[in-house]
Amino acid sequence: MRSLLLFSAVVLSLVGPLAAYAGPPQILLDVARFRNLNTVQKGAEVEIYVTVPTQSLMYRQRAPKAFQSAATVTLEILKADGASAYREVVTLKPPVLSDTTIAIKNPQSFLKRVLLPDGKYTLRGTVRDQYRPTGGETTVEKPLVLETPVGTFLTDVVLLARPAARSGGGDTFARGGYRLTRAPGSAYARGADNIFFYTELHGAPVGQPLRVHYHLTTPDGSAADADADLTPQSGRPTTVVGQLPLGPLPEGPFTLFVEVYGGPGNKKLLAGHRAIGQRNPVDYAPAGAAGPR
Repeated sequence: MRSLLLFSAVVLSLVGPLAAYAGPPQILLDVARFRNLNTVQKGAEVEIYVTVPTQSLMYRQRAPKAFQSAATVTLEILKADGASAYREVVTLKPPVLSDTTIAIKNPQSFLKRVLLPDGKYTLRGTVRDQYRPTGGETTVEKPLVLETPVGTFLTDVVLLARPAARSGGGDTFARGGYRLTRAPGSAYARGADNIFFYTELHGAPVGQPLRVHYHLTTPDGSAADADADLTPQSGRPTTVVGQLPLGPLPEGPFTLFVEVYGGPGNKKLLAGHRAIGQRNPVDYAPAGAAGPR
């Protein structure tokens, strides 16, 4: 009987869950709209970048010094009338940890691309912690409006955690010949010295160099500016990549404006777009920014 009790205790210690989490599970949805290059059907190619911070998940002991969490993410895109335009369930299995007291646990991210016609939609993401018996589900919704622009225009500006890197392959995270490492939640945290960004220019006049102006500003009036030359590409979108130092910008929200100028002296505004981000130099950067030096 003593041996049986000891064996039961060992089994429970191997498979029992550890409540090493804080608050409900979290999910971040970053959405970018790019032009659908199919000229027959108007609409957009929607990129959905999903991030689940694993600090908020419960870890279960699978073996001595082996702990793992698990979650499912349900992605849905609903039409204005409530009908489903897209639905997919993704299972996340973060790497096994030897110690759940580790303060920094890498987030789990994935990217989905969906072609949709013009219209009004609702994007819904639900994360469910598979090891938590109660309070283990969180749902986030975002409005999504798709309307094909006319003339010269910029697509959504994507904020990146690292510089856009040249990529010649069909990488899942590649776009416009670059591999893009997104900043989850458009947030820049501890160790981030620069913001990096990517967008695409459509319908620009070919044969003349253009000027791209970058303007970074915060609510308190702090700002940073930069200019670059741009030569439009014929027959395909012109990629626009760049970076700006965060420098002395304060903690809190910031807005990045990307503007393209042409005409005589490159003074006529042809297209513009903006992105809103957040700087928090105290917390750990979920996008894997460099640690403090």
